[in-house]
Amino acid sequence: MTTTQDERATEDLKALAEQAGRDLEDASALEILQWAAETFGKRFCVTSSMEDAVVAHLASRAMPGVDVVFLDTGYHFEETIGTRDAVDAVMDVNVITLTPRQTVAEQDAEYGPRLHDRNPDLCCKLRKVRPLEEGLKAYQAWATGLRRDESPTRADTPVVGWDEKRQKVKISPIARWTQDDVDAYVAEHGVLTNPLLMDGYASVGCAPCTRRVLQGEDARAGRWAGRSKTECGLHG
Repeated sequence: MTTTQDERATEDLKALAEQAGRDLEDASALEILQWAAETFGKRFCVTSSMEDAVVAHLASRAMPGVDVVFLDTGYHFEETIGTRDAVDAVMDVNVITLTPRQTVAEQDAEYGPRLHDRNPDLCCKLRKVRPLEEGLKAYQAWATGLRRDESPTRADTPVVGWDEKRQKVKISPIARWTQDDVDAYVAEHGVLTNPLLMDGYASVGCAPCTRRVLQGEDARAGRWAGRSKTECGLHG
């Protein structure tokens, strides 16, 4: 079978990601993002849930004016939208807001109300996964705020890896950080954070599917509480 030019380019990109994951494992978050900026330029973006703006802030130091992609699902807390607007106003980034094909009302009309209660995987697919797939088409690499200490499902997150689903380089510059590291960076640089983090929420997602965490629970326990679901599908 003949290998096409596109297939070769994809294999080269995958090999680049896997090598960088090994080479940059012990690098600082800023060094990882500087590598991404130098390697991909405008074909690199940051995604942010606006739980905090730590990775966006780091990326703006490595690449001023970097694109920061935000998914507006239509179900966000007001505080999350406010954090997005503040980040756009005060940081040296270009916030890009992606929206689903359907409004919440249109989705309710087609699938019935409160789809997130009856079929949360489908709701996430319609309102998060598909919009992100469309929004990332212009990029070769994207950065996330995933950390290994957040939950068992994220314990093996590489600092640079290969996103097989989207055929892109996936960068998690703070994968090795702890919550203490995040808090220290926020304090040192005055980074914007979602006010809900001061109100008992350890991880902030869509309002209908997010609750405050209890003492001793991991940071992701407040997401889809009472269900086996732990991820929205963006990262697996």
